[in-house]
Parts: sequence; C-alpha cells; structure tokens
Amino acid sequence: MLEFRNVTASIGIIEILRDLNFRVAPADTLALIGRNGAGKTTLLRTIMGFTRLRGEILFDGKPLGPVKPPRRPGLGIGYSPEDRRLFSAFTVEENILLPADAARLGAAETRRRLDKVYDILPELREMAGRPAGNVSGGQGKMVALARALMLGTKLVMLDEPFQGLAPALALRYADALRALRDSDRSITLIITESNPSLLRGFASRTLVIERGEIAEGSLDPERKTA
Repeated sequence: MLEFRNVTASIGIIEILRDLNFRVAPADTLALIGRNGAGKTTLLRTIMGFTRLRGEILFDGKPLGPVKPPRRPGLGIGYSPEDRRLFSAFTVEENILLPADAARLGAAETRRRLDKVYDILPELREMAGRPAGNVSGGQGKMVALARALMLGTKLVMLDEPFQGLAPALALRYADALRALRDSDRSITLIITESNPSLLRGFASRTLVIERGEIAEGSLDPERKTA
C-alpha cells in the first residue's frame, strides 16, 4: 500500500524528516505517535507532496514523486489536516462535497460516497444545510473527516483528530472511525496523535517519531525494513 524508502523531507532549507524506512500494509490502522514538533504532520504533508523530498515513496507499488500534489487525492488518498480548514461561508454539505467537485466525480458516484459518509456520520446529515462557520470545533472535525472520506477510498490520513475535543466528542469521533473500519475493511488509516492512550486498542500498529526519525523499537520486528 504505502512504502517509505530512505525518505528525507524538508520545509524550505529546514530538514524535518530523516531517512525514514517503513511500510504500511493495506487495511492497517497506523498510529503515528510523537510530541509536538516531532515530524508527524510533516510526514502526512510529505505524502501529499507538500515538502521537498529525497528518497522515494511508493503508493500501490508506484512512485508518488511524479504525481503532482493536486492529483494525489485522485489516487484514493483522503487527508484531514489538524486545523480543519473549512470554508465558513459554505454549508456543511458543500464543504464535504468540495473534494468530489475538484476530482470531477460523476453525480451518481458523488451521491454514493456522500450517502456512505452520512451512514458513518449521521449527525452531519442533519447539519447538512448549516453554514460551516456556525459549527463547533468538534463538529468541524467531523466535517473535516467526512470531507477526507469523499476521496479516501484507499488511504485516509487524520492529523491530531482528537486534539481539543471534549471527552464525549472524542468518544463519538472514535465511534465514527470504528464505523468506517466496519464499513470497509480494505481502507488504510494513518492517525497522528501526541497521546498514545487515545488510540490504544484501535490501532493495529504504532510508529513513534522522535525528532524526525523513527524511534528505535517502535516498529513490529516483522514489519521493519532496512
């Protein structure tokens, strides 16, 4: 599904990730754990093509490097950034549909994916016509998750999804992720988090990032690469 080969990534002249080597198999749920500033967000942004890269990233066995960033979601990659980035003047549903519009999905396929999103996050169906600027921070994270699911048919990446959520909303978000996993066992999930306890019992694997490098011993021995 996804493989990093000797990946070093920089933002400007600042090197953030250093010589990363790991694989993520189809249907894995990978918890990417690390302190703030460890490189978790940069790793996701590197997959999306937003950093300067040395080394190689493979997706479905093919190099991602030649694929321009705007075309990467079309490969089946959904990305929900930490700051949500909703368009406040648009409705909740219009925000969810933006990736489908950008990817020029047909009307029938868009409807099918939207219905699936509403099955996983039924509260958003009730909020569909509400301006996104009027939703709470926790609700906004649900909208951002829904938007990522519109294109994330193979890989869904969630950056610090639990940050700032009240306990009840954090539980609801976790329930939505379980519903996603139950609805499609083939989807690969990568979830970044500073607090590993929030993903305990949910993630199938854990990868610890420290100062832009994989912490020693953080990979399962049978998954470790040279």
